[in-house]
Amino acid sequence: MTTDTATTTVPPVPKRVGQITGEIIAPLQQGYLKDQAHAVAALARLRRGAGKKYEQVPDLWGLADTGPLHESPHNGGRPLSEDELTRAEDAVHVALTLWALHQQSRGTAMHLRDRREKPTGLGAAVRRLMPKDEITEPVRKRLVRAGTAPDLPSLAQRLRDLVLLLRGEDIPLDYALLAEQLYHWQQPGGQDAVRRAWGRSFHAFRDPEDSGFNASPLSADTTDKDAS
Repeated sequence: MTTDTATTTVPPVPKRVGQITGEIIAPLQQGYLKDQAHAVAALARLRRGAGKKYEQVPDLWGLADTGPLHESPHNGGRPLSEDELTRAEDAVHVALTLWALHQQSRGTAMHLRDRREKPTGLGAAVRRLMPKDEITEPVRKRLVRAGTAPDLPSLAQRLRDLVLLLRGEDIPLDYALLAEQLYHWQQPGGQDAVRRAWGRSFHAFRDPEDSGFNASPLSADTTDKDAS
């Protein structure tokens, strides 16, 4: 008798960070688009943490369940080391707070998973800010400036500037992917790899010419119901 010894592969740490970020955002985004009070209040609190360090906003602790970061995966993976845990917490925090800022007063989902036919990586999202077949130099420089940030707090601030531009044009971003990249960015040698990914996403983007690019809105109301 043969025994099936195949086991589910434990995802790398960046993938785990991205998965957890997506799992936190999904119910909050759904609730916000349905104008549920708890989700509206949660986003208002999260936005206040945008551009700030994780340890500077204890008011957010417990608002988003990052408990899975502290657990061993059920399929046999090891727990994160202290350094990995710190990087993971910071990556999730930055991604969540930027998403909350992005989602403010928008009637469609601003977190949208990156797909080949509808790319929503950072580079592609920034490229969508520009006219077709043209490069808007000030916008391009903002992306370059984010890629050359000296540390994570500076990167968070520079991404915040880009997110405000994306919000103004209702352009979604894959925040699970961004969280993965923010984790990787903090690793030795990771900044070059992340910059390369952003540049590749920017240059590879081709306008899908799809008026339904965004997720279907659950509410068409884009009034500023939570301006705090």
